[in-house]
Amino acid sequence: MNDYEIFVEKVKRKTGIDLALYKEAQMKRRLASLYEKKGFRSFVEFYNAMESNRELMDEFLDRMTINVSEFYRNGKRWDVLEQKIFPRLLKESSRLKVWSAACSTGEEPYSLAMVLSKLQPISQVSIQATDLDENAIAKAKAAVYPERSLVEVPADIKAKHFESEGSFFKVSQAIQKTVNFKKHNLLKDTYDRGFDLIVCRNVMIYFTEEAKEQIYHNFSKALKPGGVLFVGSTEQIFNPAKYDFEVEDTFFYRKKR
Repeated sequence: MNDYEIFVEKVKRKTGIDLALYKEAQMKRRLASLYEKKGFRSFVEFYNAMESNRELMDEFLDRMTINVSEFYRNGKRWDVLEQKIFPRLLKESSRLKVWSAACSTGEEPYSLAMVLSKLQPISQVSIQATDLDENAIAKAKAAVYPERSLVEVPADIKAKHFESEGSFFKVSQAIQKTVNFKKHNLLKDTYDRGFDLIVCRNVMIYFTEEAKEQIYHNFSKALKPGGVLFVGSTEQIFNPAKYDFEVEDTFFYRKKR
């Protein structure tokens, strides 16, 4: 086994995270730049240091999970969600079960709550949000964001659901209460069932084809018939029928009834 393969094996035993399911070239590049910056000469040397240094382990987890997010990312898709997808789902159920998978630092689940609260009483809004990275979840729970994260937020939403804190913005308590954050590994942990909507965007591009297939099959099983999977703008599913999906709109896939 080469240096990276030994590292992958050790990380899997220690954390349960299987780096072999991520695209190798991308992941090696991300992690090599981290260990070189820290002064290590190999993946194995880097791993041995992580074993006894929790801070280094956290930094590794931060680097391997891709925490790039913003509110209302790709705004036109959120218009489709508000005007077409949510209204149809709400005709079928007044309390929707919604999951923001790989939610990063929280912008996406909070955006979902803001959109849904325009269509029903906020007391009925409940979003489940998960991520592998505990640091990202901690930031999401703090709910404080720099202005650049809000560039796509409509002015009325910004005025209603954010409080200014110096050069930062805090999500309102009412919206915070609608979102429940917890740790979840898409490649290893079991999936809850009965979702009306699953949102998983701008994450699948980092996985191997084998890992993507596994996740899409799991999402399909987790959705109700008629439920919807909303993916990122570079993540079109080219054979949706394979997962029991049909296209409802661009980047929205409905589970067949």
